[in-house]
Amino acid sequence: MAPMRAAASVADRVLATVDTLRDEIVDFTSALIRVPTVNPPGDAYEDCARLIGERLSGFGFDVDFIAAEGRPEHTRRHPRVNVVGLRRGRRDRPAVHLNGHFDVVPASAGWTVDPFAGLVRDGRVYGRGACDMKGGIAAAIYAAEAIRRADIPLNGSVEISGTVDEESGGFAGAALLAHQRRLSADRLDHVIIPEPLNVDRICTGHRGVYWFEVETIGRVAHGSMPFLGVSAIEHMGVILERVRAELQPMLAARTTAMPIVPDAARHATINVNAVMGGQQVDGIQTPCVADRCRAVFDRRFLLEEGFDATRAEIEALLERAAAQTPDLTYGLRDLMVVHPVQTPDDSPVVRTLERHIAQVLGRRATHVASPGTYDHKHVDRIGGIRDCVAYGPGILDLAHQPDEWCGVDDLVDATKVLALSILELTRTT
Repeated sequence: MAPMRAAASVADRVLATVDTLRDEIVDFTSALIRVPTVNPPGDAYEDCARLIGERLSGFGFDVDFIAAEGRPEHTRRHPRVNVVGLRRGRRDRPAVHLNGHFDVVPASAGWTVDPFAGLVRDGRVYGRGACDMKGGIAAAIYAAEAIRRADIPLNGSVEISGTVDEESGGFAGAALLAHQRRLSADRLDHVIIPEPLNVDRICTGHRGVYWFEVETIGRVAHGSMPFLGVSAIEHMGVILERVRAELQPMLAARTTAMPIVPDAARHATINVNAVMGGQQVDGIQTPCVADRCRAVFDRRFLLEEGFDATRAEIEALLERAAAQTPDLTYGLRDLMVVHPVQTPDDSPVVRTLERHIAQVLGRRATHVASPGTYDHKHVDRIGGIRDCVAYGPGILDLAHQPDEWCGVDDLVDATKVLALSILELTRTT
């Protein structure tokens, strides 16, 4: 019985320490929100990386700043700077990594509070990024700090990163770290990404993404004699109507066995992100038939569909449109492909989080999958780390919304779950 009592004592010390850190966790979340890391264009990234790095260094981590040199997004005006902190235990392995992105989407309209003030009111922290996912970064950092302040030595290592550009694909952030083998199975065993999937849910993966551009190519003519030209805009209309009438009903009938939330996202989907054709709407106009039109599509595909079949289906639709519409000429260009990922329910990180969610919250964890992608894709596909999930504070539905907030109780509870999970995952087996 002595080992069980010792384990209980360690857990109790960690949980009690997190409670004493409550105000610090909230204050640091607010401090992160006050750095307006808006993407696009990528404002204040280096400032936020330095803020995170200073906190990690003060908490006993060896800190590196990693700039995305060579990436087109990395410019003098908007440098892409990531931060990684490592704290070694008695041994280097097992090693658990907690990764959070600190870029946020623009605030947009509809806010009733200052989106970058980090306001704390009525048990909530308000601001752009409060849940997605600066609250998660704070929870990860203070989970490791609770272990240190409780004077509990780690057997393995814990590493925490703050990365850029997740909202636009993560290629200068988590993908860069994975390509550099900093975020890879060569040196890491488990990864937790504290995205806001709700504090009692474990996210084991996501659907696939196929972003593509279609360009229709017409023939310019005088606008008073459109019969002498070929309108690329009209032909794009043909393609858009076929997507609506032919493809969308088929996609709506397909569902995945993955536990994607909300339920409507368990279906395959397609969205038209943008359409641009002819002349600029604002400014001086000249009478011309549009000879170019471009549209960008966002196709979310299911694990059961696969990418090859997804792309072939788009090609077939375009071919039918061209064959059945006189003079319709098009080009297809792939913009981004993200394959679905799913971590098995019996993986170590899932089982560990399950135990500690039950311990802290008093209820069983729910397994979900994300309707969109997050940096799990880079951890798995590039880094080769299979034991990866998302778990963190915040309500998924509030992400990207006006008056975004994260509950203080959720912040503290997630910090407790993460702290206990770090201890278990870094235990030498």
